[in-house]
Amino acid sequence: MTLAGALEAAETAAPVESLDVVARMLKDHLGAVSVSFLITDFTGSSVVRLGVADSVETDEPAQRIPLRGTLYEGVIRSQQPQVEHRGESPLVRVVAPVTNRGDAIGLLELFLPAVPGEEVMREIGETAHALAYIVIANRSHTDVYQWGRRTKPLSLAAEIQHRLLPASLACEAAQFSVAGALEPADHVGGDTFDYVIDRDTVQLSVTDAMGHDVAAALLATLVVGALRRARRAGADLAEQAHQADQAMRDHGRSGYVTGQLLRISLLDGRTEFVNAGHPWPLRMRDGEVHEIIPRIDPPFGLSLYTPRANDYRVQALDLRPGDRLVMLTDGMLERNAENLDLPDLIIRTRALHPREAARTLIKAIVDAGDGHLDDDATVMCLDWHGVHHSERDAATGADLTDASPLSTTGTPAPQR
Repeated sequence: MTLAGALEAAETAAPVESLDVVARMLKDHLGAVSVSFLITDFTGSSVVRLGVADSVETDEPAQRIPLRGTLYEGVIRSQQPQVEHRGESPLVRVVAPVTNRGDAIGLLELFLPAVPGEEVMREIGETAHALAYIVIANRSHTDVYQWGRRTKPLSLAAEIQHRLLPASLACEAAQFSVAGALEPADHVGGDTFDYVIDRDTVQLSVTDAMGHDVAAALLATLVVGALRRARRAGADLAEQAHQADQAMRDHGRSGYVTGQLLRISLLDGRTEFVNAGHPWPLRMRDGEVHEIIPRIDPPFGLSLYTPRANDYRVQALDLRPGDRLVMLTDGMLERNAENLDLPDLIIRTRALHPREAARTLIKAIVDAGDGHLDDDATVMCLDWHGVHHSERDAATGADLTDASPLSTTGTPAPQR
């Protein structure tokens, strides 16, 4: 069977069998001794091995493999396949990124009987990239991938919260790169983030519902649903904000939700912004980080405030090529993290892809609280490349530094 034929067979197989088809193809076509798919968990700090050709016992917790300091971490950050050949072992390990447009879905790991040549590495890289499309196509039809991403059971509030997030937590495009990360509190709050790419715009939102647990998750559901409904009907930012506010007043009882809405033209870079009582975003430009101080409008559904026409003002936001914009919730400003210099950390992570930068920022907040959060911590990281980068390669998304990744033996890994 040819590579293309095997991948076509994987796409037409039952969702839970598609990984097995790819594994059998690689074993037959490349002589692989074993093949595994490792999926990134919700936090992005570890991977979970999905047993290929094994039954998935969904009542058992997934086996978590921490990324820090491993070959897996290097592959995800560099977005390049890497080769490891230990002298005492007759087998060669190859690990390749399973990524689509910056969304680091997981890793493909193979053990081969010999060091692969350039052509074999090319086929492995292409297979891993195709596997990303297979996972994306199948994950809406099965819970296997959801199971793999859960290293601990989710509460009902956390389940609702995760279902409000975009299907891909990161996106790479010619004009921009964007990624979000969310760490629920011990008692889940109502943080959400969202983004969408239209023909001529990219739109982002970050929201934070008052309270904790299921009540906050339900408020978040109201606002996210209202924003998406208005957005999909073609409404501008002011109307999106108005409909979110109205949904809260009609159905949200006494709660309220803060939020920020952002809309960027992919034609001329013009940027619009609405701030509904939300913490101010941070912008890094030329190696310096400053708060953007907008005009502040009321949170959605604030009962102490009587709504008026045109309550939500659409403001211009100065965004230039090379800027990094960080939108966050107040959980990133926890009192336990008052000694954490967030602007300095943003500067120190400037060489990382937004996906890795967002996760690093979240981890710093979690570490500052000794693993416990009083409030959800959420961050969205946007790199604006400008409208004149239509030829930019947006297939994967890796570190901003263009260094050649090395295998563990110190020799350059084959390039994709």
